[in-house]
Amino acid sequence: MELDDLTHTSGEWLRGTGPEADIVISSRIRLARNLAQFPFLSRSDEATRAEIEGLLHQHVSDLRLPQPLTYLDVQKMEELDRRFLVERQLISRELCESSGARGVGISSGENVSLMVNEEDHLRIQVLRSGLALEDCWEEIDRIDDSLEDKVTYAFSEQLGYLTACPTNVGTGIRVSVMLHLPALVMTKEIQKVYQALQKIHLAVRGLYGEGSQAMGDFYQISNQVTLGKSELEIIGEVKDVIPQIIGYERKYREALVKEKRRDLHDQVSRAYGILRTAQTISSEETMHLLSSVRMGINLGLIDDLEIPTVNELFIHTQPAHLQKLRNSALESGERNVARACYLRERLASSNDVP
Repeated sequence: MELDDLTHTSGEWLRGTGPEADIVISSRIRLARNLAQFPFLSRSDEATRAEIEGLLHQHVSDLRLPQPLTYLDVQKMEELDRRFLVERQLISRELCESSGARGVGISSGENVSLMVNEEDHLRIQVLRSGLALEDCWEEIDRIDDSLEDKVTYAFSEQLGYLTACPTNVGTGIRVSVMLHLPALVMTKEIQKVYQALQKIHLAVRGLYGEGSQAMGDFYQISNQVTLGKSELEIIGEVKDVIPQIIGYERKYREALVKEKRRDLHDQVSRAYGILRTAQTISSEETMHLLSSVRMGINLGLIDDLEIPTVNELFIHTQPAHLQKLRNSALESGERNVARACYLRERLASSNDVP
């Protein structure tokens, strides 16, 4: 698999096929691991970083997964290609922006990625469409065990897995679910959900994780505590709260349809119309309008467009994707024109729902 092969495809997690996929975009589990014989990266020189990368490159490449895995040398990548992988959710901003020897292994379906020399020596990530945390755990646990047969992780009998950031010590696990919550945003109930989640020590982040804003009404709910509990207990805590949020979102969607159907239909139709005809459009406005369209499809207000197409447009209209699709560097104004053109082309060609 070449990096450019990804430009015209989309990951399996965007196909909207998993449980509760009308509201749950994806489930993700990530594990942070370090090799016992090396210092943390913050205390490693360039030669040590290169040695770690070389060792993990070999072990990651030797993994036998259900889908073939390709290892990419992130250090040698152009900045545009690195940002493309961030938009694709295959690497973190930290791996994109850091320096020195580093890489990533990516499965052909984009469900698995293994980042080498991010904040920790190794970050393993498994993604699934919809609410599928058990499937994520089963696969990432197998991958983790396979690697642990080959290397010795930094581990303390008292604390658990040792990580570069103290907030990851213990299990090193981050469990997150990405939700689309437009009705809770429209009715201003989202703040109550946000406050309730904080009280039970769950974090709420935007589309691109820590530090990102909740554009397009997307919210990532994830655990904050990694120490003193088992992986299954942490997964269970996140899993238990998600159905309640889904229930609230459905309740307020039904109320909007019942009480404000004309206004809602007008909002959705206007959003769809602008996306199909705009001559220039920003990333932020695109995310906002696509959010309305996505909700409109799920409520039966739009019948000539499919959810996987909308999910893909959320990613393919991001700045790096547009430049990869156009095969040229674009300034902000040029990207807005290219984005509008791309949306017109995709939405015109997608009106082929059987």
